[in-house]
Amino acid sequence: MFFPSSLLVLAAAASVQAAIYDITVGSSNGTLAFSPEAIAANVGDQVVFHFQQKNHTATQSSFAAPCSPMEGGFDSGFNFVPANQTDNFPTYTITVNDTKPIWVFCDQAANTAASHCGAGMVFAVNCGADGSANSFTNFKASALAIGQQLKASASAAGTPSATVPLDASLTTAAYGTATIPAAPSESVVTVTVTVEASTWTTVYSSYPGSPAATPASLAGNVHVVQVGNNGTLAYDPPFVVAQPRDIVQFVFHQKNHTATQSSFAAPCLPFMAADGTPGADSGFMPVADNSTDFPSWNITVNDTNPLWFYCKQKKPDGTSHCGAGMVFAVNPVQSSARNFTAFQTLAATLNGTNATGAVSPSGSGVPAPSTTGAAASVGVNLALGLGAVLTVFATML
Repeated sequence: MFFPSSLLVLAAAASVQAAIYDITVGSSNGTLAFSPEAIAANVGDQVVFHFQQKNHTATQSSFAAPCSPMEGGFDSGFNFVPANQTDNFPTYTITVNDTKPIWVFCDQAANTAASHCGAGMVFAVNCGADGSANSFTNFKASALAIGQQLKASASAAGTPSATVPLDASLTTAAYGTATIPAAPSESVVTVTVTVEASTWTTVYSSYPGSPAATPASLAGNVHVVQVGNNGTLAYDPPFVVAQPRDIVQFVFHQKNHTATQSSFAAPCLPFMAADGTPGADSGFMPVADNSTDFPSWNITVNDTNPLWFYCKQKKPDGTSHCGAGMVFAVNPVQSSARNFTAFQTLAATLNGTNATGAVSPSGSGVPAPSTTGAAASVGVNLALGLGAVLTVFATML
């Protein structure tokens, strides 16, 4: 019997099964590595990342920028695995669509001295052979060079390069079902501060990993934060590093946003102190589409502990701006699990469109718009207390 050659080719292709490559991400002994680090794969093959202890990602990058996410690339997100877990490890799978090189890194502690990518935690599919320009050896060397630069910058700035150990006890977020570890303990510090020609004694709660509470100047610096600029649901910049006496000025653009203090454990709920004192809140700031006059609202920084904010506005479909990632921080400890990315990730987990087990935060609805957007200056105590700030496993080192 005669079969057309095209049918024979199709039959042969169907008989060849795609290969599956299992890649271990991290390890029980804390190794910062993908294993194996590089593979050669064919079109249709699958790469399965198996996440082990600690908290890692498999994030696509590029040869030119090994430790930066590639626009439009894949990202597993953070996969936390407790130290005592021995099976049922989470996985993330990609399919090889062509034979071009695929570059991957772990996004943990990105842009800090504790960067996993900067420690060489990178991976590649179909990279060039050793000796070629785009070899895995050269890719990893570039990542290590970035790590050295980050450490040098941290050292010059007086920032500790080591990560801060976390309390091993677990709890849950203030709402929803996300698992988070308890916050580390703060310690009360008394120091003599000299700034310009003035000297005084200050007492403050020291948060692990935060810089010393020494003002940059007697007058303080002003950090301008654009809120909702160009229609984006974002604060720009998303976080600032500020010293006591510094002012954070929120400038509100078109639409109607807020800058509302929250806590790490409840990123999309208004903060309330143990004594019932509410946190700082700009209130809604409506700005017309054709407006060229943008209202502002200020807070004054009192120490260097982390301070967390969100927008309590909702979209027309009822989802929150906070759940869409519209959050902000003052002095997040970027070298720890309590960094800005962790805060933003928890906000999306609890309040995003795919949130599970989340409750609708009270007070996050849209009230009658205010007719004014007058600026206010509010002194904010950044010491959130032991029970108020909890760390999310979304970026645990």
